[in-house]
Amino acid sequence: MPNFASASTPSPMSRRLFLSTTGALSLGAALTACGGGDSGGSTAAAKPVAQADIDKAMTTPTELTFWTWVPNIAKEVALFEKKYPAVKVKVVNAGQGTPQYTKLRTALKAGSGAPDMVQIEYQAIPTFTITDSLLDLRPYGAAALKSTFVDWTWGQVSGADGQIWAIPQDTGPMGMLYRKDIFDEHGIEVPTTWDEFAAAARKLHKADPDVYLTNLAANQVAAWHGLLWQAGAKPYASSGKSDLTISVDDAVSRKLGSYWGGLAKEGVIGVEPDFTDSWYAALNKGKYATWITAAWGPVFLSGSAKATAGKWRAAPLPQWDAAKPSSGNWGGSTTAVIRSTKNPIAAAVFAQFLNSDPASAKMFATDQFFFPATKALLTDAEFVGDTPSFYGGQKVNQVFADISSTVNSSFQWPPFLDQAATDWTETVGKSLADHTDTVRALGSWQSRMTTYAKNQGFTVKGS
Repeated sequence: MPNFASASTPSPMSRRLFLSTTGALSLGAALTACGGGDSGGSTAAAKPVAQADIDKAMTTPTELTFWTWVPNIAKEVALFEKKYPAVKVKVVNAGQGTPQYTKLRTALKAGSGAPDMVQIEYQAIPTFTITDSLLDLRPYGAAALKSTFVDWTWGQVSGADGQIWAIPQDTGPMGMLYRKDIFDEHGIEVPTTWDEFAAAARKLHKADPDVYLTNLAANQVAAWHGLLWQAGAKPYASSGKSDLTISVDDAVSRKLGSYWGGLAKEGVIGVEPDFTDSWYAALNKGKYATWITAAWGPVFLSGSAKATAGKWRAAPLPQWDAAKPSSGNWGGSTTAVIRSTKNPIAAAVFAQFLNSDPASAKMFATDQFFFPATKALLTDAEFVGDTPSFYGGQKVNQVFADISSTVNSSFQWPPFLDQAATDWTETVGKSLADHTDTVRALGSWQSRMTTYAKNQGFTVKGS
C-alpha cells in the first residue's frame, strides 16, 4: 500500500504534532527512583548474552507486556509471535506520550506494574536514562543493528558511553510543504535560503494582505527545537548525571530569534496556535502558503486540508548555508526495554525485531503511515516512488528521504523537557504571539531553565 493511500488522518500522527512534555524528577529523587544506578547506567557494557541463552529464552513460554499508543500494532506483534511462538506479547495502551510517561514513572517508583517494553519518543529518553530505568541493549546484540538505521536516529538512542537505550521506530525529518498555485500566482520561486524565504514572505503579504507565507505557531516548541536543530544549535548537553549545559540564548539561538521574531513583528507571517479549528480552516482556505513541518506532515495534511488537494508540493527547508544542506527532526518514537523486566532477553529481542524486521518495519510505513527509520525503506522503490495525487504526483517520500540524510546526529535533549516546553511557551512563544522582542525572550528562557535545573540539583553551564 502506498504511504499516501489513505485520505484520512492516521490517529498516531497526533503524537508527532506536539513535542511530548515528559516529567522531571529532582536529581536526588531521580537517582533513587529505581533503586540507584548500579547496573543499567554503568559505562561498561555487560558481557554479551550467549546465543544459546537467547535461543533458550525465545523457546521458553513467556508473556511480555508492551506499552504503546500505536493503533493496530497487533499486526506487527503477530509477526514477532509467528517467529517466536513461545513468547506472547500483551499490548497495553497506557496513554499517549505524557500520560504514559506519568504512569510509567509511578510504576517505577512503586517497584511494580511497569511493562517489559515501552514506546518512548526520542526526546523523552533522557528523562528515563537519568533514573537508570532503561535496559542497555548492547548485551543482547543491538549494536549489530547500527547500520540498519539512519545514522542520526542511532545517535538519538545511544548513550554518551556507548549504551543503546532503545531501537528507532520512526522519524520526522523537517521539510517545507508549499502551495504551488499561490507561488505561481505571485511569481514566487521556492526559497532555498532563509533570506529568500523572508523576502518571499514580505512580497506575498504585501501583494495579498490576507495571505501569509507561513505560520510559526507560538505554542509549538517542537518546531522551534527542530529549527534550532537545523541551524546547528546545541541547546542541551549532559555530562554524567549531574552536569548539564543549557545554551538556548547563544549566537545560533539569537539568530533564530532575530529572524523569526523580526518577521512576526513585521506582521508578514502568522503566529496562531496550530492544530486548532481555526488553523485547520486557515490551511483549507489558503491563508498560509507553506507549512514548515516534518515527514509525517504530508499524510496529515492530506487528511486535514482536503479542499486543497493537488495544490501542495514538498521541498527541503530553506538553508542558512546553501552549501551545507541541513535539517532538524520533529517527532518519532522508539521501543525501549525497562530495566526491571524479568525477561530481558525476550524483551530485547522483541524491541529489535519489531523495528528492524523488514516486514514489520514496512508495515509501520504502509499501515500506520510512519516515516521510516531504516535505511532499506528510505531506498525502497515502492516507498520513495509513491506519487500521491494530493501533491500533484510528486514523489514526496523521496523528498523527505533525501532530507533525512541531512539531519545532524549530535542533537541532545534535556532530562526535563516538560519544563523547557513550559518556559519556552511563556517566554519565546509569548514574544512571537505578542510581537515583542524574541531575542530578549531567549534570555528569559535561558534564565528560567537554568534556575530550574539548579533547583533540581544539576550543575549548570551555558550561555
